[in-house]
Amino acid sequence: MNVVYITGYKPFELGIFDNKHEGIRYIVKAIKQRLVPLIEQGTEWVIISGQLGVELWAGEVAIELKKEFSQLKLGVLTPYLEQEKSWNELNKEFYDSILSNADYVDSISKKEYEGPWQLRAKNVFLVHKSDGMIIVYDHEREGSPKYAMEEARKYAESNDYPIMAITFDDLQQAVESEAEEWQD
Repeated sequence: MNVVYITGYKPFELGIFDNKHEGIRYIVKAIKQRLVPLIEQGTEWVIISGQLGVELWAGEVAIELKKEFSQLKLGVLTPYLEQEKSWNELNKEFYDSILSNADYVDSISKKEYEGPWQLRAKNVFLVHKSDGMIIVYDHEREGSPKYAMEEARKYAESNDYPIMAITFDDLQQAVESEAEEWQD
């Protein structure tokens, strides 16, 4: 798997309203646990669309792992121009820090937001341009990642396209394993 697409929930879908929330640590840990073995097996690119939440946290993970794995690169392919336009200053700063450390940045649609078709096009593009997906998603709490998951499943029907879901159970296990580490 040369290129892995990482996506998942937006922060508000997880009840996260600032970048210091305790839960982010476990999401980051779970992403890293899935990503490191892929890199060790030859993954060279992590691609995200740069949306707030799981994608930017995954971008942060990729930037951190680039220090250890020199072949790793981060690509940010936004669905449309200026997706961060209406975000608050803290979110814009975080976004800018990820973009400034990415190896490739571009927009799929060369226009500002016009409609949901741009988001559908983003899902199709990123799934078809990657070799597999890591997605923070639980089918019992659909939310926005549902659309990327649907596209990935459709694509996987006729292509070798692994989908590695990180569920709420996986996140709970990350919390519990860390609690056990503290007790030892």
